Amino acid sequence: MIHPSYSELMKVVNSEVEPGEEPVINSRYSIVMATSKRARQLVNGDEALVYEKENGKQRKPLSIAVDELNKGQIKIMGEESEEEE
Repeated sequence: MIHPSYSELMKVVNSEVEPGEEPVINSRYSIVMATSKRARQLVNGDEALVYEKENGKQRKPLSIAVDELNKGQIKIMGEESEEEE
């Protein structure tokens, strides 16, 4: 089983959304795309925002990306925000 689950990650990402607003993430696909994009950034040399090693072993980029998202270290921007940048 994957920990944290997709539903737990969606709650973390959408925790700052005000009642009545549309959630930033509303599907598993969005979580997968966001974490895979962050994992690619890590592979390309970006610095991890959480510990890269666990129990003395190097963690994989995708595991690091999921952990960063779960701890609120990275934010997923909505499509509108990405277009503005």
